[in-house]
Amino acid sequence: MPMRIAEDKTLWCAQVQIMEVYMHSTKDIIQEAAALPVEERIIVVDSLLRTLNIPNPDIDREWVGVAKRRLAELRSGRVNPVPGDQVFARIRESFGR
Repeated sequence: MPMRIAEDKTLWCAQVQIMEVYMHSTKDIIQEAAALPVEERIIVVDSLLRTLNIPNPDIDREWVGVAKRRLAELRSGRVNPVPGDQVFARIRESFGR
């Protein structure tokens, strides 16, 4: 529902001032967030990502199962870990970068 603008000029000016206080540009928001301590930035990032990719408990349970299975495979020695730099080198080779 659109906001009704006051017909009284004084009230209208007050509404504009209030809106200006609450309206931040994207740049301002990013600068403010970047100034936060690391722990608080993590909370901001996680909160924003959750608005883009709403958590699904069923999918989360499946990922927990996958993670547990992979950890068990590593601990048992059935699979060997591959260092991250080797993984990224293979990706660069595959995609020509």
